[in-house]
Amino acid sequence: MDVGNRQTKSTDQLVKASDRLALYQKQLLQASGPSPQTTSSSRSISTAAQAANQMSRDPITCHVLNTLTGTPAANLPVTLTFLGSSNGNNTSQSPVTFSATTDADGRVKNWTATAATTTTVSGVLSSLPTADSKTNWAVRFEVGPWYEAQGIESFWPEVEVKFTVKGRGREGEEGWRHYHVPVLLGPWNYSTYRGS
Repeated sequence: MDVGNRQTKSTDQLVKASDRLALYQKQLLQASGPSPQTTSSSRSISTAAQAANQMSRDPITCHVLNTLTGTPAANLPVTLTFLGSSNGNNTSQSPVTFSATTDADGRVKNWTATAATTTTVSGVLSSLPTADSKTNWAVRFEVGPWYEAQGIESFWPEVEVKFTVKGRGREGEEGWRHYHVPVLLGPWNYSTYRGS
């Protein structure tokens, strides 16, 4: 390989890295909230809207970012499954499942019961015997078809994250806790952690 080709390749890599950094910077600026010049009335409206939005969310939510593009993973099909209690006693015969599709920001705030399910996520948690009950859940992201629709080959047909929830009830009630499952997703890698 001659020096000219190496310089062109280095320049291309530098441009790609700069583009990716610009995307990250844009997301960070958007996430940092309102500017200092925002009036107090618009802050109050924003705070009220955020509070109303949080009150309407399910106790289990998720957020997916596409690390290939540095953008939210919008329109990604997701399934949430109640696996049973941590002590091994599953209170139902068939799995209780909920479905959703990530919004434009890559988030799922509310789940829809599948045809076989007649309850809500809050309903499952409200039926638990104590405020410190533990239950096991799985959230599955349909990665393969989602990337394939974008013309990208994915190593993962799906990504499933299993986790334990401690608590019961609805927001504001004794024992209620919020569990947020963020996923950083690429066609060849993924990582997750417990969010807030």
